Amino acid sequence: MTVETLRVYVTVVEQQSFSRAAEILHLSQPGVSLQIRNLEKEFDVKLMNRSPKWIKLTEAGELLYKRAKEMLNLYESVKLDLARLHDTVSGSLHIGASFTIGEYVLPRLFSSFAKQYPDVEMGITIANSTEIVGAIRDNKIEVGLIEERIEAPDLQVVPFMKDELIIVAAENHPLVRAGVSDITLLQDQIWVLRESGSGTRSFSNRFFEQACLRIKRSYEINSSQGVKEAVFAGLGMAILSRWVVRREIEDGMLKEIPIQGMRLERDFSIVQLSNHVPSRANEVFMERLIKLDSKFV
Repeated sequence: MTVETLRVYVTVVEQQSFSRAAEILHLSQPGVSLQIRNLEKEFDVKLMNRSPKWIKLTEAGELLYKRAKEMLNLYESVKLDLARLHDTVSGSLHIGASFTIGEYVLPRLFSSFAKQYPDVEMGITIANSTEIVGAIRDNKIEVGLIEERIEAPDLQVVPFMKDELIIVAAENHPLVRAGVSDITLLQDQIWVLRESGSGTRSFSNRFFEQACLRIKRSYEINSSQGVKEAVFAGLGMAILSRWVVRREIEDGMLKEIPIQGMRLERDFSIVQLSNHVPSRANEVFMERLIKLDSKFV
């Protein structure tokens, strides 16, 4: 039995699929099946019952899964301690991020990190905040960066940056011509919103509720780029991160509608499982994230 064999077993159990485990681990499906059979032969027990559609662990399989997770965490912890001794940073860094962070914040961070640590294999998975949290819980990614509020006993959540949100509209929108607006002028307006599950949508919903705003009509689009294009075309107003629209505002394509005496802010947060042991690459990257502030460019 090797560490990699245990990793294969844990991945099969968590993905509930030989084929998905093979894809994640970059192995062939027959190779994954062979490693599971070898484990069963080594321990002389049946670890799982399986069909083409499901996997169910035996009592022995449940016990091995629990111990395998402990051993893999211990192995990663030892690797991390040894890497710290030599101050080396290598391995893989796969971050899950919400759309705002993944498309507008992470690319420049990844660029500077890659130049400093060229031996690290890097990748980003971009989805809305709810999907990122789900991927963490399903062990598909190790670390997520989201813009949504979340509290859960199985998750460790650490804010790393303040994000400012602003209301934007097309140049010919009546509230743009009015200049600085009183919040009462936002009553009975048309809004372009992100989809449910998006951190930006959750923030918008809270804003409407707290400000007691009535919505005349709304349109839902599942990407920030789509929302921007719709606003530019005059479909309605939107609440978006300044990160998302700063170029369009600089170029005059969109206009900010400031609300008198009000600044809209939220936290960007690092999310991982409470018992997660990060790789050295992940640890160094997280340290860099926590040192950022909203002035990062």
